[in-house]
Amino acid sequence: MEQRAEVISIADARDARDRDTTARPRCAATTDAGAPCRNYATDGELCRVHAARAGHAGTPRADRDEPSAADPEAPSDGSSSEDEPMSEAADDAYERLADEARRRGWGPLVDGLGAFGGLSDADLTEGLGDLLAFLRRRLTGDYEIDEFGFDEDLTTSLLIPLVRPLHRYYWRVRSHGEEHLPLDRGGLVVANHAGTLPADAIITRLDIFEHTGRHARELGADLVFRTPFVGEWARKTGATLASGDDADRLLERGELVAVWPEGFKGLGKPWKDRYKLQRFGRGGFVATALRAQIPIVPTAIVGSEEIYPMVYDLRVVARALGLPYFPVVAQMFALPVLGPLALLPLPSKWVIEYGEPIDTTAYGPEAADDPMTVFDLTDRVRDTIQGMLHRNLMGRRSVFL
Repeated sequence: MEQRAEVISIADARDARDRDTTARPRCAATTDAGAPCRNYATDGELCRVHAARAGHAGTPRADRDEPSAADPEAPSDGSSSEDEPMSEAADDAYERLADEARRRGWGPLVDGLGAFGGLSDADLTEGLGDLLAFLRRRLTGDYEIDEFGFDEDLTTSLLIPLVRPLHRYYWRVRSHGEEHLPLDRGGLVVANHAGTLPADAIITRLDIFEHTGRHARELGADLVFRTPFVGEWARKTGATLASGDDADRLLERGELVAVWPEGFKGLGKPWKDRYKLQRFGRGGFVATALRAQIPIVPTAIVGSEEIYPMVYDLRVVARALGLPYFPVVAQMFALPVLGPLALLPLPSKWVIEYGEPIDTTAYGPEAADDPMTVFDLTDRVRDTIQGMLHRNLMGRRSVFL
């Protein structure tokens, strides 16, 4: 199975950064120990420290160690060239600890921390600038909300950056087959659903956005939009009711639509039934795709089943509260020891595969009114996703690594 993503070590990332000609230039001087200076150049080809030393050539070292208020080039943070060997020793010590951590199986955590540590000042400045621009737009009302309640500016500028660390570093999502996602036309992404809470829908939508720059408009059940707060935020992030009318209008506009046809039956299935697809309803999503004559992209998500392993469903409580299920998950047994931290989702490693699109134009739009055609195509989509799940399960090394 082809894997497009690569795990890059901290040392490789640092080497790539040093070779990057578009990055900020490094200081051309060397330290007292003869090693290359790792500071950024701020005065021609020199950093602040070496530029200050060059301007004070011939003065005693004691005078150069104390920054002068009359010297605008002197470092204001008290740094000096004597700090650089110490910094290199710290880097070497960190590399040794990182190698030992990888040997013990903590490689993903080390690489995740290294990715955070590799953020440059320019990255942080750009992020702060984006946040300030977002706040300005919210205060001035310079943003749009479409007829379904979708607030694209809020989703792109605030919610996606908040979810991205979960996608990259916590669940370490790897995806393939993204070339099957439509880039400039309507399409229907159909995926399996699991995990007690709908984290798989959120992460899949983010993954699609990372690959295509498009927001997959999610079709949700009535209960989602009747739930206080949840329904309002679902609308703001682009979700809409899983009815034929709303889906038809989205697809007529050329939108990319995503649906999880197992619904609550998939989310609330017990641990013993993991990765066994439930019924896909009556095939309403297939009829929608046939009417719009757009491709169906079968999608398999591996890893979401393990974030909240459900060991029991308290149906009596669920009926009393008007919920489709009331889960007892494995983490609850650790509550006496870990407290609220026990309820965090488990950091399973995810794989998302986008399968080859199923063409609906061969059937024609009139096939949407033929129950047999709709049922047959629904079964074909379901069997395709089930096969993709089995293939990816056989190919993964473990649940968490």
